[in-house]
Amino acid sequence: MTETWVEPLGLIQGQAAAAALAADLALPLAGGPLAFTLVRLIGWDSPTTPLPLSDVPEIWHAQVLALTRPPPRFAGLPLPAESGRPLVMGIINVTPDSFSDGGRGIAESIAAGHAMLEAGADLLDIGGESTRPGAMPVAPEEECRRVLPVIRELAKAATISVDTRNAATMLAALEAGAEIVNDITALRHDPAAARVLARSEASVILMHMLGEDPRTMQQDPRYADVALEVAQFLSDRVLAAERMGLKRDRLAVDPGIGFGKRLPHNLALMDRLPLLAGIGCPIVFGASRKRFLGTLSGVEAAGQRVQASVAAALAAAGQGAAMVRVHDVAETVQALSVWQALAGGGLAEDEEEG
Repeated sequence: MTETWVEPLGLIQGQAAAAALAADLALPLAGGPLAFTLVRLIGWDSPTTPLPLSDVPEIWHAQVLALTRPPPRFAGLPLPAESGRPLVMGIINVTPDSFSDGGRGIAESIAAGHAMLEAGADLLDIGGESTRPGAMPVAPEEECRRVLPVIRELAKAATISVDTRNAATMLAALEAGAEIVNDITALRHDPAAARVLARSEASVILMHMLGEDPRTMQQDPRYADVALEVAQFLSDRVLAAERMGLKRDRLAVDPGIGFGKRLPHNLALMDRLPLLAGIGCPIVFGASRKRFLGTLSGVEAAGQRVQASVAAALAAAGQGAAMVRVHDVAETVQALSVWQALAGGGLAEDEEEG
């Protein structure tokens, strides 16, 4: 269990980051392109106020420097320290009841996947079980019937993640060509999942959810400090995965926006997302079209929350997310292209303004 945390604060980018790094006033967050200028120390009778880097006690230096190290490529894909922007994961729900895009059949899902790749998606996340609040579970046999034909076809063209908590589906999906397992229960739901994954070379996304059942996760969720509790949970699950035989360089973490969280919890997690960098794994962020964005924007229909979803993805990029999981790929890729130019210091020298 992690007893202490260093929370990066004062994040900057672009030319400001470059200048602060050159003046030893900042350090790169996970290798860049973002940099942090302040830290909050949590534990060991730590100061109650944020500190500039020059004032950090020596006993904390190792943890501060750990925040600067870029994580390795995830599933062979470049992360922001190398590419300059988060990966874009396109969501494909092969379900009749997902909250936003349910009702797609196999052919429609394959076509949607190809369209997302053409729009610039770096990878695709394919799921056959709705995990919206109150959703009923789906048997692995039915889940496989829905997703395996889609995975087999789209794996010919892209890196594929399977969104499942069931070991039988994980195994079948990996055999069909998936390279990533995205488990909303962080390998707590199915005891056989660890054995399946330890025998594979798959990368794994571990997500925080309050409890283990989407049907009950929104029943009065409570936290004393949601960001710290989520970070501690994910750190513990990474250690558990390592004990199961999964090396840390195969793991990513997801704070689980909307999974057992109310609006204030979601906003606090977004604001304090850099805290998760202390785990040493890429940070995955998924808020696309979720209900709290509708509450903030006044948009009731999930499919009409495109602009709100893009705004959330950009906010996550500016807080150190290594991957954003989205429904609206084209819009997100376009927005991140502009963000990337700004985060990298502006237009390239040989590019003309127009």
